Amino acid sequence: MRTFWNMWLRLMGWRTDLSFPYHHVKKYVAIVGPHTSGWDFIIGVAYRSLLGMERVKFLGKEELFRPPFGFIFRWLGGTPVNRKSSQNMVDEVVKLFDAHDEFALALSPEGTRQKVDKLRSGFYHIAKQAHVPIIMIGLDFGNKQVVFHEPVYTTEDQAQDFEKIVAFFRHIRGKFPEKGLMHF
Repeated sequence: MRTFWNMWLRLMGWRTDLSFPYHHVKKYVAIVGPHTSGWDFIIGVAYRSLLGMERVKFLGKEELFRPPFGFIFRWLGGTPVNRKSSQNMVDEVVKLFDAHDEFALALSPEGTRQKVDKLRSGFYHIAKQAHVPIIMIGLDFGNKQVVFHEPVYTTEDQAQDFEKIVAFFRHIRGKFPEKGLMHF
């Protein structure tokens, strides 16, 4: 698949001569953004394969995992989530981190492809409770490249942590910039 994704990304004009710089980090929450289009998922899956990040899993709305194509999302590393459930998703995901020596989870900090006024906080609480770093990954459609930020750990100052996160994503142009985080 790497050869296919490499050729596809090159044909689409995306930069492919890069590597994931944090393979040494065994557990982390990757937040990928800005999430403004369905293309984000395809670009993300392509880079996941190209960069050898197959162990990175993702959560998706359970509707994606229904037949006839649900098996594809599981094969790609997805886990269905019932977004209407009252169960504590953060605790469930933290248990996944605790149960594995190596585990990485990719999430969108916005939680939707629509323009948001604030980031969701689930990814933050997962990282904090699991005692793992957050690695920010930007899908820069303007420059057709993926941008990485060094791993950061949560602190006792959530507002300051979120400002650091927003500062990273603020300058990254999504497929539809008006839905991105540039307005923060």
